[in-house]
Amino acid sequence: MLLGWGPRDGVEIRPYAELEALFRLEDVSKASAFFDAKKLAAFNGAYIRALSLGEFIEACQHWLGAPYAPWVPEEFDAAVFRSVAGLAQTRVAVLSEITTSVDWLFLAQPPEDEASWAKAMKPGAEAILAAVRKSWTDADWTAEALRSGLDAAAAEHGLKLAKAQAPIRVAVTGRTVGLPLFESVEALGRERTLARIDAAAAKLATREAGR
Repeated sequence: MLLGWGPRDGVEIRPYAELEALFRLEDVSKASAFFDAKKLAAFNGAYIRALSLGEFIEACQHWLGAPYAPWVPEEFDAAVFRSVAGLAQTRVAVLSEITTSVDWLFLAQPPEDEASWAKAMKPGAEAILAAVRKSWTDADWTAEALRSGLDAAAAEHGLKLAKAQAPIRVAVTGRTVGLPLFESVEALGRERTLARIDAAAAKLATREAGR
């Protein structure tokens, strides 16, 4: 219905009956209509956000198992997924995106994304990893406390929080873009988070030594 036509008030996501009542032939564009895939994705994202959390979790199940999920089935934790599902629900445009949104939680190691690594692991990243590792070792494992620890580490190195987050995010999740960092780290847990930071620091040191 929205190909070549739209309601005069610009509100496109509304009940079909309303669109039908508002339709006027004289408002149809004289130009050729085209299928707008970006608009479709935006609409789909709006429909996903309109689901209850329970409905969203149920709708995701298809994408959390074989052949889509890259993790070992036994490593999937439904409670952990539920803890981050609400964060993912506001960010995915199609349900299939849920797999890469949460794969780092259930894989033994974070996904390898060389482009993300190159973008985040700039000079000074090793110092940030070390400072955050020290700050988080005995911190209360809550998103708020973790944010405070990273904020302090950033200030210590003269960086803004957003800049200091990048190497930590890639070390923990493997990518530069994803769910909110501190809630993600809280869900991953202290032991696995610190192990990933250590692994990233070791990888940085190895690459530096090889130059």
